Amino acid sequence: MSLLEVKNLKVSYGGIQAVKGIDLHIDQGELVTLIGANGAGKTTTLRTLVGMVKPAEGSIVYDGKPTGKIPVYDFVRNGLVMVPEGRGVFGRLTVEENLRMGAYYRNDENAIRDEIDYVYELFPRLKERMVQLAGTLSGGEQQMVAMGRAMLSKPKLLLLDEPSMGLAPIIVQKIFEIVQMISKQGVTILLVEQNAKLALEISDRGYVMESGRITMSGPARELLDSDAVQKAYLGE
Repeated sequence: MSLLEVKNLKVSYGGIQAVKGIDLHIDQGELVTLIGANGAGKTTTLRTLVGMVKPAEGSIVYDGKPTGKIPVYDFVRNGLVMVPEGRGVFGRLTVEENLRMGAYYRNDENAIRDEIDYVYELFPRLKERMVQLAGTLSGGEQQMVAMGRAMLSKPKLLLLDEPSMGLAPIIVQKIFEIVQMISKQGVTILLVEQNAKLALEISDRGYVMESGRITMSGPARELLDSDAVQKAYLGE
C-alpha cells in the first residue's frame, strides 16, 4: 500500500518550472532514495511534499489523504516529518531542548523521556553534549540532533534532505547506519542524497531526477548497476 502517491507534480518559481510533472510513490515501510545533480529539483520536491511550497499542478496523497486538505501545521501531527538540508537546529537551545522540540505537540512525558534516551543510545555523542548549545556543535553533531528531533515527532514518513552534505566520511557512514536502523524500525523514508552510491546501497528503490523530471526509476540494485547512473553519479 502506498503511503505517498505523487502524480504529475509541477512546481514553478516565478516563470521558471522547477519540477516538470513528476510521478512517484512510496510504499509503507520502504526506504526510497531520490538522486540527481544540484538544481535537479530534489529539494523543491521535498518542500512541496511538506507544504512549504505550493504546487502549480498535480496531486499529492499522503496516508490516503490529499495533502491540500491537511493544514501545514498539522503535517507533523500526521507523521509527515522532514529533516531539511542544513539541519535547521535551534542554535540557542541545548541538545536536549532541541530534541524536545520534536515532541512539542505531545504530552506523554514518560514516552518522550524513553525516546530521548533511545536517541542518546543511537548517538552517544549527543548524550555527552546534552546541555551544550546546539549552535556550538560540529556539522555532524547538528545532523544527529536534527535526526533525533525528527524521531521525537514519531514520523510515519521521514523525508531526509542531503543528510551527508559537508560531513567527514566517518560521520557520513554513521549517519547512513542510523538511517538504516530507523528504516528497520518500520519508519518509511524518502532520502534525497548526492552520495548516490551510499544512498542506493541502503535503499529498496530509487528515482533519478534531472532538470525537474524523473528520468529513471527502479530497484536500487538495478540503478546501482546501470551504466547511465554509474557514469553520471558514481564516477565509473
